[in-house]
Amino acid sequence: MDIRCVVTGQNTSGKSVFVRDAPVAPVTLALLPGFEFHRLWGSESVVRHPSNGAGPPHSGYFPPKTGFRFGFFTIPPQAESELAPADLATAFGELREKLPGMAEVLELENPGMHTTDTVDFDVVISGEVYLELDDGSEVLIKAGDCVVQNGTRHAWRNRSAANCVIAFTLVGAERSR
Repeated sequence: MDIRCVVTGQNTSGKSVFVRDAPVAPVTLALLPGFEFHRLWGSESVVRHPSNGAGPPHSGYFPPKTGFRFGFFTIPPQAESELAPADLATAFGELREKLPGMAEVLELENPGMHTTDTVDFDVVISGEVYLELDDGSEVLIKAGDCVVQNGTRHAWRNRSAANCVIAFTLVGAERSR
């Protein structure tokens, strides 16, 4: 999916201005063929205004408890990975480099399952996807549907013939146990 990001800010005299208007290239990975990750905006801490619109630093894919992330991800129709076991080390190295923190939450023994210390606000933009929880229960999420994910163990499963595009906001949270 082609994603364009328009960012506003304020100049030194306090006037609202457009700071950026540009396409955002997706992050793609050998480990997850067909998936696309558009990292658009985020911060490690509470944002202060006025802002000049410069993007706050946010190195990891997932935010710390004081931060947030905004972006899109595309889930292709479900298919088996064609990576040979010898390629897995290289593929995980690429994952760690391009999406820092993602490899640490993915469960190797349960592909797709993961748990994060975030509250996730997800909206399906196009397509459909099953949201699976740790007990195997599932619900079909279609275009226009939204999910509020409260730090639960889950996986996304696209059993359709078309890509599913999801817009998300991740808000850092603190896990008490």
